[in-house]
Amino acid sequence: MSEREGQVMSRVIKRNGEEVSFDLSKIVNAIKAANAEVDNIFRMNEYQIQAIANDIAQQVQSSTHAVNVEDIQDMVETGIMSMRGYEVAQKYVRYRYKRELARKSNTTDNGILALIEHLNEEVKQENSNKNPIINSTQRDYMAGEVSKDLTRRVLLPEDIVRAHEQGIIHFHDSDYFAQKEHNCDLINLEDMLQNGTVISDTLIEKPHSFFTACNVTTQIVAQVASNQYGGQSFTLAHLAPFVDISRKKIRKLVIEERELCGESMDDEIIHKITERRLLDEIRSGIQTIQYQLITLMTCNGQAPFVTVFMYLDEVPEGQTRADLALIIEEVLKQRMQGVKNEKGVWITPAFPKLIYVLDEDNITEDSPYWYLTELSARCTAKRMVPDYISAKIMKELKQGEVYPCMGCRSFLTVEDSQRNADGSHKFYGRFNQGVVTINLVDVACSSEGDMDKFWEILEERLELCHRALQCRHERLLGTVSDVAPILWQYGALARLKKGEVIDRLLYNGYSTISLGYAGLYEMCVRMLGKTHTDPEARPFAMAVMQRLNDKCKEWREAEHISYSVYGTPMESTTYKFAKCLQKRFGIIPGVTDKNYITNSYHVHVSEEINAFDKLAFEAEFQKVSPGGAISYVEVPNMQNNIPAVLSVMKFIYDHIMYAELNTKSDFCEVCGYDGEIQIKEDETGKLIWECPNCGNHDQSKLFVARRTCGYIGTQFWNQGRTQEIKDRVLHL
Repeated sequence: MSEREGQVMSRVIKRNGEEVSFDLSKIVNAIKAANAEVDNIFRMNEYQIQAIANDIAQQVQSSTHAVNVEDIQDMVETGIMSMRGYEVAQKYVRYRYKRELARKSNTTDNGILALIEHLNEEVKQENSNKNPIINSTQRDYMAGEVSKDLTRRVLLPEDIVRAHEQGIIHFHDSDYFAQKEHNCDLINLEDMLQNGTVISDTLIEKPHSFFTACNVTTQIVAQVASNQYGGQSFTLAHLAPFVDISRKKIRKLVIEERELCGESMDDEIIHKITERRLLDEIRSGIQTIQYQLITLMTCNGQAPFVTVFMYLDEVPEGQTRADLALIIEEVLKQRMQGVKNEKGVWITPAFPKLIYVLDEDNITEDSPYWYLTELSARCTAKRMVPDYISAKIMKELKQGEVYPCMGCRSFLTVEDSQRNADGSHKFYGRFNQGVVTINLVDVACSSEGDMDKFWEILEERLELCHRALQCRHERLLGTVSDVAPILWQYGALARLKKGEVIDRLLYNGYSTISLGYAGLYEMCVRMLGKTHTDPEARPFAMAVMQRLNDKCKEWREAEHISYSVYGTPMESTTYKFAKCLQKRFGIIPGVTDKNYITNSYHVHVSEEINAFDKLAFEAEFQKVSPGGAISYVEVPNMQNNIPAVLSVMKFIYDHIMYAELNTKSDFCEVCGYDGEIQIKEDETGKLIWECPNCGNHDQSKLFVARRTCGYIGTQFWNQGRTQEIKDRVLHL
C-alpha cells in the first residue's frame, strides 16, 4: 500500500469530535518544530524524523478504529524517544503541555466554533431527530456546550467527570445539568383538561369539544417539552370523554338546523348525521395532534419527543370505550398514511411514537376490537409504529397495573404510597429525575477475565454510579416551582404553589431515578468466552442484573429515593463507549472490535436467532430491568405479509411485556426509489448512506427512517450507530 493510500484510509478523531483523514505532514511538521528549538548537537536528521512519522502512519493505518489525536501525540513522544532524541522529546512535551493549558482556560470555545461550522461529528449526530444545521438546534447545542463545561469544571466531583470521560460510566444529559431540569414524565393530561391549566400566563379552561381538547393537548406537549430534556407520554384515554361532549354539541346543532329547515326529526336520521359529523371532528382533531406535534419546534431544536398511549381498558366499558376505539382507529389510519415532505412525498414521521396495548378484547379474531389490532399490524408494517405492550405480561410484572412508559422505555415503579383520589395507583403526573449508565464491558475488561476481580470492580463502579445519581438528585433539590409553571404549578406534574420547592416530589416514589446499564453481551464474551444466549453464560448475566437490582433496593431503603434498573437507550453513547474501550484495552475480538457496544440486555445485532426465540429470551431480562426496557425484532418489508406481523404480535402478548418490530421506510429524492437505502464505505473507510438505484449519497436528498433506541430516527447517526444498523440481521 502506498503512503498516500495509507493516509487516505486512516481516520483521526480531533478534540472537537470531528473525524478526519490522517495527515502525515502534520506529524513531520510537529517534530520539526520541536527539533528546531534544540541546539544543533541534539537535533535529529531528516531521515529520523521521516522514519518516526512513517512508523506512526503504519500504527494508525493498522488500527481497526479511528485514533484519537491524543494517542497520536503519545506515539510521537514514544517515537522521538526511540531515536534517542531526548531533548527534542522534552521540547515536544512542553509544547503539548502549554497547548493543553491554553485549551483548559476556556474549554467551550473550540466546541462551539466547531459546532457552528458543522464540524463536530459527536455533537451534530448526537441526536438522530435533531437537524444540527438550523439555528434553533445550534442555539440549544451551544447552550449545551456551556452547560457541559460548567458540569465538568464546577458541578460534578472530579472522579465522576474522569470516569465519564474515560467511558467507565456515562453521566447522561450533562448539556442540561446546569439547569435544574428532569428527564422524562407522564403528563397528567386528565387533570389539565378537566380542571383547566395555564399556558404562557393565559388561563385555559376545560375544552367544550374534542377538537379543542386536541388543540390544547398539542400546546401542553410543546410547553412540557421546552421545560425538560427527555421523553413525555400522554394517553388517548384522557381525550376520550371529550368525544361525547362533541357528540352532544353536534346533535343539538343538527336538531336546530333541521327544525329551522323543516326537515324530518326522525331520531335515526339525526343520529346518523351526528355520528358522521363527529367522525369528521375526530379526524380533524387527530390531524391537529399529528401535524402540530410534527411541525412544532421546541426550544431544544426538535419536535417534541412524545409518546401516545392507546389502551382500550383504561376507560370504562360502554360509550367511552367505544369512543376511545374511534380515536385509536383514526390515529392508526393517519399514521399509516404518513406525512408529506417538502417534495410532496408521503414519508414516515419520527414522532409521535405510538404504543398499542394488546389485551383480551383485541388479541383474537373473535374479540370485539380485533379490527384495531389488524389495523395496528398494517401500520407497523408500513410505518414501524405502533409498538406493543402486553397487558397480560405487564400485569404479572407490575402488580396488576398497565400504564405507559415515559418516552421510549423508561417505566415508573408501582408505588403504594402514590395513589389517586379514588385509591388507584398514580402514574400520570410522575417523572424521572435522570440517568447514569454503567459500562459493563469496561468492568469485564478491567477485571481481565478474573471473576473475583470482576465482582470487586463492579461493586466499586456501582458506588461511583450511586454518587453520580445522588448528584442528579441533589441538583434538583431546592428547585422552585416557578422555573416551569406548566410542570409544577399547572397540572402537568403537580399543582404546587408559587415559590414552593419540588423537593417532596423527589422522594417516596413520586419520581424515579435510573441506574442504566449497557453491554451485557460483550461482558459475557469477555468473562466467559460465550454470549449470554449460551446456557452456560446466561446465569452469570442474570447474576449481574440481580446485583444491579439489589444495589438499587439498598440505596432506596437508605434514602427513600426510587432507584431503578434501566436498559439505557444509547445513541451517541454506544460510539463513545466503544472508542473508550478500544483506547483503554485495544481490540478484543467479539468485545471491543466494533464501533458500538450492545444496548442493555439485547442479543447482539449480528447474532442469528429467530424472532420468537429472541423475544422469549429477552423477556426474562425485561423482568430484571424494571426501570425500563424494550425488545425488538428486525424484519423485512412486511406490508404483503400482515398475518406474519399478527403472529409476532400474538407472541408478544403471551411472552414479553414491551416489544417492537423494526422494518425500513426510506426514499431517495433524486430517483424516487422507495426501497431500502443501503450503507456503504466511502474511499476513506467512512460509512455512508447510498441509494442502490441511482448511487445518490447526498444525505440532504435521502430520507432514511430507522429505529435506533426504541424510537425512530430520521436525521442520520454517528459512525458507531451506523455500523450497528449495518450489522443487523433479520429475525423473521
